[in-house]
Amino acid sequence: MASPRIVVTGLGGICSLGNNAEAIRQSMRAGKVGIAEITTTPLHELKARIGGEIAELPPLPFERRQAITMDRFSVLAVIAAGEALGNAGLVVDDLDAARVGAVVGTGVCGWEAIEENYRAVFLDGRKRANVFTVPRVMPGAAAGQVSMVHGLRGPVFGVTSACSSSNHAFAAAVDQLRAGRADAVVAGGTDAPLIYGVLKAWEALRVLSKQACRPFSADRDGLVLGEGAGMAVLETLDHAEARGAPILAELAGIGMTADAADIVAPTVDGPARAMQNCLRDAGLAPADIDYINAHGTGTKANDEIETAAIRRVFGAAADDLSVSSTKSMHGHCLGASGALEMIACVMALREGIIPPTMGYREADGACDLDVTPNAARRREVRATLSNAFAFGGTNAVVALKRF
Repeated sequence: MASPRIVVTGLGGICSLGNNAEAIRQSMRAGKVGIAEITTTPLHELKARIGGEIAELPPLPFERRQAITMDRFSVLAVIAAGEALGNAGLVVDDLDAARVGAVVGTGVCGWEAIEENYRAVFLDGRKRANVFTVPRVMPGAAAGQVSMVHGLRGPVFGVTSACSSSNHAFAAAVDQLRAGRADAVVAGGTDAPLIYGVLKAWEALRVLSKQACRPFSADRDGLVLGEGAGMAVLETLDHAEARGAPILAELAGIGMTADAADIVAPTVDGPARAMQNCLRDAGLAPADIDYINAHGTGTKANDEIETAAIRRVFGAAADDLSVSSTKSMHGHCLGASGALEMIACVMALREGIIPPTMGYREADGACDLDVTPNAARRREVRATLSNAFAFGGTNAVVALKRF
């Protein structure tokens, strides 16, 4: 029996580029950079003081008594999930709620609560932690909160694999749909790492830029962290068509691998095999792909290795690809990145607009792909890949194609 086709019927997002998927799409199209000095959280003595920050949240879709049980990463997930469900026209009350699930990826966890409690206990001398610390902190909290606010009673769980978390969440959701355990799944990722303790830890790795995120540019000097969430409603094609859902794209394939090499240093082999596996799962040839949303963090090593991996997989067809890193605009949102980047891929498929790699100033011979520097470009896009390569060597690639 053939596996059911999986389609995207709704998108939601929130990040420094906008408080909804449409605003994010418009910002990407215009090449808006949402990276600036962080103002909403105390940075103390940190040297790296820029990030992709959400300046102000929209009205929250839940009551205050539920808000006090949520950390910021859960709040962002609930907002994005509500938008995705609304855009998909998926009213769960009218369906069997037990057939609608949620899979939410996160790279870290509820660090807002951790920071608050460390300071309260160690600096302010308080004797107790906040009573909701555990449910706020746990990595699976975002998935649980999405299910409670939006009434989803199907398969609900969290996924965590650092910067690949969103794409692994999409993969897990596809598995639930292909296995017949659900008819629709809200899937994506969320992270809120603009917290002193997290930034201090990343600063110790010496990979943070103090100026800008410049993927693939010869003068790039590191990544910039951002916060945000992105969600997609994934459904079997039969279910979507039966309810007359808007179909934005087809999720054609998933590819996953592990480097099994180093906890922080990437390899060429792992990412290359993930792209090859994804193409095989989607039934696509390298020449069928027109756009790759690169992992593109802006570090020296990552961008060179990703370029080499793309060239290994695509061969001569690599010169015909459009490639870009939208992290240059919204920052590296860790577990949310792949879900925000799905918005870029759907835009490319539906509108024929390749979002730009902003901040590009100087060609690098080791990053010699067409990286769409500094301005969006029009071209026909039949199919896309979205790359995510994480610390720990956990790689996940998603293929979308025009429906």
